[in-house]
Amino acid sequence: MKKLLVAALSGTLLVFANASTAGDAAAGKAKSASCAGCHGADGISANPLWPNLKGQKEAYLVKQMKAFRDGTRQDPSMSAMAKPLSDADIENLAAYYSSLK
Repeated sequence: MKKLLVAALSGTLLVFANASTAGDAAAGKAKSASCAGCHGADGISANPLWPNLKGQKEAYLVKQMKAFRDGTRQDPSMSAMAKPLSDADIENLAAYYSSLK
């Protein structure tokens, strides 16, 4: 029972932590110019090798961009593009792409 309560509280804290890190979609749009070459100006890629970003879940985008930046996920192009991004840049980009419908 104690483990279940700890797990439930940990999940609740994680939800609140993610909710408080919502980015600024307008700032993300301004920053997205460097993404457009591969992922398209509107977040829809013309090349099947690169994923669409439009409408992806914000938390997913944050997790993946941080993984590329921090080296836990590897791709020659994405790792290089993500390396200079701050946490705020990543949160803003994620907010922008997730806002596109």
